[in-house]
Amino acid sequence: MGYVSNSNEQRSGSGPSFAVSSSRSEGEAHSLGSARVVGFHQTVRIMPSEPVKRLGTGWHWWFSENIHVPVSKRIEFHFQGARHLLALYNEGARKDGETSIDGVYASKLRGFEHRLTFVPAGHAFREWHETVSSTRVTFLYVDPAAFQRPDDAEVSFLPRVYFEDSLVWETASKLKNAIEGGETNRVPYLEALSSVLAHELSQRNQDLFRESAPINRGGLASWQRRIVIEYIEEHLGEQVCLLKLAELARLSLHHFCRAFKQSFGVPAYQYQVQRRMELAKLLLADHAISITDIALSLGYAQTSSFSSAFRKTTGWTPTTFRREFK
Repeated sequence: MGYVSNSNEQRSGSGPSFAVSSSRSEGEAHSLGSARVVGFHQTVRIMPSEPVKRLGTGWHWWFSENIHVPVSKRIEFHFQGARHLLALYNEGARKDGETSIDGVYASKLRGFEHRLTFVPAGHAFREWHETVSSTRVTFLYVDPAAFQRPDDAEVSFLPRVYFEDSLVWETASKLKNAIEGGETNRVPYLEALSSVLAHELSQRNQDLFRESAPINRGGLASWQRRIVIEYIEEHLGEQVCLLKLAELARLSLHHFCRAFKQSFGVPAYQYQVQRRMELAKLLLADHAISITDIALSLGYAQTSSFSSAFRKTTGWTPTTFRREFK
């Protein structure tokens, strides 16, 4: 029911396997070694495949893959298929990269731990990373039939890139564990989880149409938080202008500053410094990058300025942190 591979070629075990073949249509049975493949799922194409470890297993409408990418690698993910794809980013960060769906829904967010990306069936997904830490991603593939409503009502799903939703994450994690569990009587449970997941993903569609509210209990609305944070993450190496952030949030400067602090507990400038220092920790873990280069990449003209900011935020000098890092 699964495979283990460090490349895009999937190797079967002793039981039925789900495999990828660009020359076959879905549902076609074919032989792979001595095993009989009863069906296959189109999965994410990974390039280059050599440094990547991938472990996959599936059943009927569902397939789960666990992907591990080592530190300091440039990697690309591509997918477009007849199944929905939900990516769970368990850990990882990138020095550079971009994630997009249909070339429109895009993000250059560098820290993506505990984020999700949803690619509805038929949409084109592309992602590339220059990793600065070990990256683990779970890909869940779900046949659209598993998302059908009991009342046969059609539900459309919108693409989402790097969103946060604790309910979706929890349900998707349960679905992953159920797929990988191996119980023969699990199909009713998988169907129930899929129904819940479909409902939660469709609820996110409704959120998009409620984004006109400029303020939420004195803080930023969800769409404002998302667009502002993505902008900050994409410009950690620059001095972000508060006027630009206020413009993105469609608020006056005074209103934005007050709402940002209400939402995040710190002023926008301090938040950016904190995020710079979190990225600095990841970069310092790579001993091949000099502290001077790290300082420059984060927008500091002098190493001493970076060292001062890092020590003020973390209590460590960059040199000491690198020496103690394990």
